[in-house]
Amino acid sequence: MDLTTSVVSFAAVVALLTITPGLDTALILRTSLLSGKRPAWGVTLGIQLGTLVWGLLTAAGLATLLAASQLAYDVLRYAGAAYLVWMGLRMLLVKKDAHVDEPDAREVRFRTGFRRGLVTNLLNPKVGAFYVAMLPQFIPPDAPHAAVGLLLAGVHVAEGLVWSAGLIVFAGVMSGVLRSPSVRRLLDRVTGVVIVGFGVRLAVD
Repeated sequence: MDLTTSVVSFAAVVALLTITPGLDTALILRTSLLSGKRPAWGVTLGIQLGTLVWGLLTAAGLATLLAASQLAYDVLRYAGAAYLVWMGLRMLLVKKDAHVDEPDAREVRFRTGFRRGLVTNLLNPKVGAFYVAMLPQFIPPDAPHAAVGLLLAGVHVAEGLVWSAGLIVFAGVMSGVLRSPSVRRLLDRVTGVVIVGFGVRLAVD
């Protein structure tokens, strides 16, 4: 397999992964609908930076150590699960009148979204496990592993940015309909349940 074929094949695989609804999609849509484009782009860039870090760690061989150590994997898994459950419960337990009295007081900063996206991604060992399992299969034997690993992670990040941009545009178009206090409360509840569910699944898998 030459480098061009490797890149195209990897792009096809991660494209399917990117558009599959999951935690990242829920976070980006919820942030965009409730707080606007700037914080949503913060979440997006945080997630993609996390993806790039996992790609670099895998290319450097460090993620393989994580995959080989059950203790290290479990520590990261439980930390990630606890963070997701905590974040989801905060959404579920938000005060009923929060969206009425101060509808834009929460999550309005870019850096808040960026931190949330980055931490969520880095504390998910399944992202690392995916890279450990998949990345070596798309690196030609005679190619420099670190450079090609970074290139493939960059392809994943680029696709993630394009998909996230589409989600943010969609949320912007729908924001006029979906920003009433009752709908915002519903979005918090639904997203909170989804995120808690991801956290519980991460803990018990």
